[in-house]
Amino acid sequence: MKRTLKYLAGAAVTAAVAGMATMAYAAPHDTAGRAAHSATVTAQAASAQVAAPAAAKPHAPTPRIVQPGERVTGAPGFELWLTPEGKHWTTPDMPEGQFRSVVDGNIDLTTPGVSVQFEGTPERVYLSGLYYGGKGTASVVELETQAGPLRGKLLELPGRPGWGVWYATAKPVPADDDSWHFVSEVTVRNTKGKVYASMSLR
Repeated sequence: MKRTLKYLAGAAVTAAVAGMATMAYAAPHDTAGRAAHSATVTAQAASAQVAAPAAAKPHAPTPRIVQPGERVTGAPGFELWLTPEGKHWTTPDMPEGQFRSVVDGNIDLTTPGVSVQFEGTPERVYLSGLYYGGKGTASVVELETQAGPLRGKLLELPGRPGWGVWYATAKPVPADDDSWHFVSEVTVRNTKGKVYASMSLR
């Protein structure tokens, strides 16, 4: 809206517009040295007392939706893709690919669960697995590993199939013994921050 403000001779008028920086205007004068009677200022709010709107709450992340057979690169030589039958992936040591089924009866898609597969090279550890059966929309995967805590990424097929794939990479660390496990815990959380599914290997 437009507002007319009267100026006093030799004074400055400060217009505070909600959500904008304060600006000062010098009072104009006519040739006789008298202050002009008025000036017009366009304001974006009815009053400087109006509070700025609250910042929008950021949305929680959701899985990346991929088409059947669409390949996703997690690292050089580490590719993953999904089909209605399950999870497929390659690593530098196994470029021919591996497969984990979701339809062979070994997992119950109605019960929350997580699986873990990991392979390593001197340069990198490749971690991935299935998640399934949880409540809500999966959002993030958190891992406890010998290299420290990690966050991975999520993939799902279109149409909310009830399962998806998580993956992450890490730097290798020396193994203590033959029974050493690089991953000790995997937790998938939903968009509300609650546990979607988890597994402990401790």
